[in-house]
Amino acid sequence: MLCGRAHPVATSIMTAKKTIFIVATMALVSLSTYSESERPPNIVLIFIDDMGYADIGPFGARDYPTPNLDRLAVEGRRFTDFVVSAPVCSASRAALMTGVLHVRMGINGAYSPKSRFGIHPDEMTIAELCKQKDYATAIYGKWHLGHHPKFLPLNHGFDEYHGIPYSNDMWPWHPRYHGLAPDDPKRREVYPDLPLVEGDRVIDANVTGEDQENLTRWASERGVEFIHRNKDNPFFLYLPYSMVHVPIYASDAFKGKSGAGLYGDVVMELDHGIGTVVDALRDNGIAENTLVIFTSDNGPWVGYGDHAGSAGPYRESKQTSFDGGVRVPTLFWWPGKIPANTNCDELASTIDILPTVATLIGGELPDHAIDGKDISALMLGARDARSPHEYFPHYHHGELQAIRNDRWKLVFPHGYRSLNGRPGGTGGLPVPYDANTAELALYDRANDPGEANNVIEHYPEIYAELSRAAESFRADLGDKLTKAAGSGVRQPGELGPNDRELVW
Repeated sequence: MLCGRAHPVATSIMTAKKTIFIVATMALVSLSTYSESERPPNIVLIFIDDMGYADIGPFGARDYPTPNLDRLAVEGRRFTDFVVSAPVCSASRAALMTGVLHVRMGINGAYSPKSRFGIHPDEMTIAELCKQKDYATAIYGKWHLGHHPKFLPLNHGFDEYHGIPYSNDMWPWHPRYHGLAPDDPKRREVYPDLPLVEGDRVIDANVTGEDQENLTRWASERGVEFIHRNKDNPFFLYLPYSMVHVPIYASDAFKGKSGAGLYGDVVMELDHGIGTVVDALRDNGIAENTLVIFTSDNGPWVGYGDHAGSAGPYRESKQTSFDGGVRVPTLFWWPGKIPANTNCDELASTIDILPTVATLIGGELPDHAIDGKDISALMLGARDARSPHEYFPHYHHGELQAIRNDRWKLVFPHGYRSLNGRPGGTGGLPVPYDANTAELALYDRANDPGEANNVIEHYPEIYAELSRAAESFRADLGDKLTKAAGSGVRQPGELGPNDRELVW
């Protein structure tokens, strides 16, 4: 699979392949020749929570409009085989921020409000990378890499932070407490009140449903204001929106606007907010010097039914290593650099963002091992650019559940949750999952994107090749399924006896 096919949203403005090659080649040359007197590009990284592959117009959504994301796709580049390191919150976010497979850092699930762990201080984040070049850095939204001050963004390269420290369902109004009285003490046995944090201090100790209606708007408005303040300086803006993770909320301006239920309203508000951020780049005359990346942390949480999104043609959803859990909608936009209205079908991942940014700004990568690769050639549409990943492992909760290359995916026996074709819940309440066991299977992803037909008996040489690659990953990163330890695994950060705790 090669990059460069035209985007279906607007084929009338398709760029000729020869022109794409020339522009991309010139851009690649310019990326490697930034002088100290030149301003490196701004980076805007938009990270949606639990958005399925088919939840926006450029990837198949038709029940509600997403005009701003449609425009980013028409003016930029869709990555159609873009995967996350893990199909769950904290693990996925750790990999995005560091360019390191989550299992290497010992971050394998989603941190709870009672967790005393977080991102290790020795891991380099994208913000810390950008600080090498004196970037202004900010994050507005959900962090979820540890909620105590030593783990919060200000200690990991960010100048500013405003948002919630973990998922918005980790509060006393979680669906598990449906039917309990508001003052029932059981509501707070697992989850305390949800805090809103600014910097490293709680500014609202009890986020309410009315507050959650404003989370998307607050993040977008702060992002716009940050751009206005830093238009004359290089900046890194990280917008990890809290939505569309359940419970989903929309502000009054978007309630009922989509005609497709609350989920459509929430996506439309996200699209609007992203549009205001991109407009701020244009209004300040810095769009041509800004890379915008849009992606998601994992697939949809389908147990919530009409409050969840869609993985489109792909199998399963969040918390699984099938493509519905790990393949996410992704857009790259950089006017004049990235060829407009094009697709890239090559394998790439969120772990590739940090090393790619390092190339763009001339930053130095950390001394320790990372797993991401520079994908600037894919991003810029260079002729015959191919994925830098020969193999990609799919780890979940420390288990090597699958491994793939550009075409084939080998799935190892493991347990996973599924609705098995049943519909999800309604009105914000989930339905229970079935406990499934995946069989040892080989899938031809080129001809079977839904991972439905096990062809392992027909391709013994592919099975053997991927099995050998899996053993290499097990030796390096371990595997709970086979009890392999892994020589390259590092430890996460841990709250010490003298470390300050977040208090609210």
